[in-house]
Amino acid sequence: MIRFRLIPALALMSAALAVTVPAQAQDKGSVNPKPLPPLANPNDPNIAAKELFGRKLQPAALAPQAIGFYAKGCIAGAVALAINGSAWQVMRLSRNRNWGHPDLIALLERVAVKAQKTAGWPGLLVGDMSQPRGGPMFTGHASHQIGLDADIWLTPMPNRQLSREEREETSAVMMVRKDRLDIDPATWMPTHLPVIRAAAQEPQVERIFVNAAIKKALCREAKGDRSWLSKVRPMYGHDYHFHIRMKCPAGSTNCEAQTPPADGEGCSAGDLAYWFSDAVLHPKPPPVPPKPKPPLTLANLPSECRQVLQAPDAK
Repeated sequence: MIRFRLIPALALMSAALAVTVPAQAQDKGSVNPKPLPPLANPNDPNIAAKELFGRKLQPAALAPQAIGFYAKGCIAGAVALAINGSAWQVMRLSRNRNWGHPDLIALLERVAVKAQKTAGWPGLLVGDMSQPRGGPMFTGHASHQIGLDADIWLTPMPNRQLSREEREETSAVMMVRKDRLDIDPATWMPTHLPVIRAAAQEPQVERIFVNAAIKKALCREAKGDRSWLSKVRPMYGHDYHFHIRMKCPAGSTNCEAQTPPADGEGCSAGDLAYWFSDAVLHPKPPPVPPKPKPPLTLANLPSECRQVLQAPDAK
């Protein structure tokens, strides 16, 4: 096993893997996950699609295809990211969400090695990607449905192989200050920027989602070529990790592309003003609670997703 010498700040963050953090930081996994009970009527047209896709433990024996949009689709021919690599480890194994299009797997492996070599980053801790056949998930994400999204913890990988318990029960380290206006200097490090930059500079990457405070820090700290900053977009809920989103791969003719990000760095006061407004930082509950949206059904997804569900397991 390759070992890395950590600078003190990295060592401190790696040590945080053994420290209990607030529950809101991240949902824990389970060392002994219980299998889901069988569905009484899996052919019911009104059943939530997450009930169908969440019960598929293996990918479909079909050619690789990202199908539909990031938040309304599925994936055929997904492959798993190895849970241990020379420059990465997968977290939350009980979720079985380390699946993706083969191009995403190659991208993550490439970014992990590049971050290690050029940024001095010990290695990536990889969070949720997609389910074996993609589709809606029981918890945690509206996107991640077509095998082109991956969450990367902003906590560096330690210089040892994590135990199953550590992968399920520890949380990523908080990067945002308590007032939400900037990064926390106690946890944010200069080496975070080149790790995110390494991902954003990949031609296949469409977007990188981060908390607005992290975007502010990147805008402040980036030197030289700053063109990659246009891909880095503020988004809710990315205080502990950054989210890589790939473009539709070649050959995925049923993949719905996202509108490319706007030109420019996205670093002006006007670009960031919304994210630091009082309405966003301290939202007030609406006078009338909104009616929950009904869950997606199979009929709401591209028709090809029915074939993905019905296909035999890949060997």
